[in-house]
Amino acid sequence: MKKLFAISLLAIAANALTAADWLQFRGPNGTGIAAETSAPTKLTEQSVVWKIPLPGRGLSSAIVVGERVFVTASSGVEQDRLHVLCFSAKDGSKLWERQFWATGRTMTHHKTAGAAPTPCSDGKRLFCIFSSNDVACLDLDGNVLWLRGLGRDYPNASNSLGMASSPVIVGDTLICQVENDSESFAVGLDATTGANRWKLDRPKMANWTSPLILPGASALVVLQSGKGLSAIEPRTGKEMWYYTDGAATIPSSTFANGVFYAAAKGITALRPAAGNPHPEQLWQTAQLSPATASPIVIGGKIFALNNAGILSAGDVKDGARLWQLRLTGPFSGSPVAVGAHLYLANEKGLVQVVNTAAAEGEVASTLDLKEIVLATPSVAHGALYIRSDKTLWKLGAR
Repeated sequence: MKKLFAISLLAIAANALTAADWLQFRGPNGTGIAAETSAPTKLTEQSVVWKIPLPGRGLSSAIVVGERVFVTASSGVEQDRLHVLCFSAKDGSKLWERQFWATGRTMTHHKTAGAAPTPCSDGKRLFCIFSSNDVACLDLDGNVLWLRGLGRDYPNASNSLGMASSPVIVGDTLICQVENDSESFAVGLDATTGANRWKLDRPKMANWTSPLILPGASALVVLQSGKGLSAIEPRTGKEMWYYTDGAATIPSSTFANGVFYAAAKGITALRPAAGNPHPEQLWQTAQLSPATASPIVIGGKIFALNNAGILSAGDVKDGARLWQLRLTGPFSGSPVAVGAHLYLANEKGLVQVVNTAAAEGEVASTLDLKEIVLATPSVAHGALYIRSDKTLWKLGAR
């Protein structure tokens, strides 16, 4: 009996490792790498498990907590009606919806929307920020725990194209980047109350990148801007290391195996060291230059997608380009990975699955969703979630 009980515990633990939730933009720690070991690689129309209509526009990705899928949207002529929705992962039925009026500026470029940032979760609470810089914290049943109008507290913090940086939660601190040409800052909010723990002045320039969590004994959060990178303690905002040679303001960076791959002058590989305020630069190459989509690392390769829809694979050891593969673009969302396969959705709604283990990379399958898709896919429990302005899809094996 004890042996059977032990085997059952091992099975449960293994399932937890292979079927993890997707709790923020680009998944675990913001790297785009799913904890899954498998997902559908041969997409067909039969891969659509369910599709459901959404009440408004959005570039935010879905996040998944257990059997619940959460997504934000914005509606109205001025994009001032803010929606938070929860659906059943099993059948797509709507479990609840909450709506709020925006308190900050709602002006955006016609291509984007008020619901551009992706929400995040600590597994118990849901944290949503919108382009209006309104922040909402809800429990998983949709009960509002607190609201914060950063646009009202800091009225000059906005830009004419719209904000898009997604928040991250580390322990009991929610980190938000609110960077623009005027009142530019990053803030650490108490996850329980929404009050400021700290506030940092940031470079005054438009910036749409998202904070990146560097896990470890003492997790750090990297803030990226056109001036460079700043690694901070999430609870105090104290800077631990920095890089000042510039970085991209649209694609976010990534990391793997102790190396930080910055979207800077193409890709710049940096190795931070404890106690050293200056990370070691390992290499830099313009051959792997990401456009809008963020780079991603799978095994010994780093992948970047340029404006022409060309996917480049580089060697993580020295940045040397290994191969290129032309995909059908253009792309606004970033790729995500399950095992050796990349999942990308172009702006016209064509989902493309790329087998990166092939000698020169190859497109394993495609599926045309026939709607404009600007969001990054999400992966959880063996399924792929993709949203457009009108629809949320779940793709998986039936």
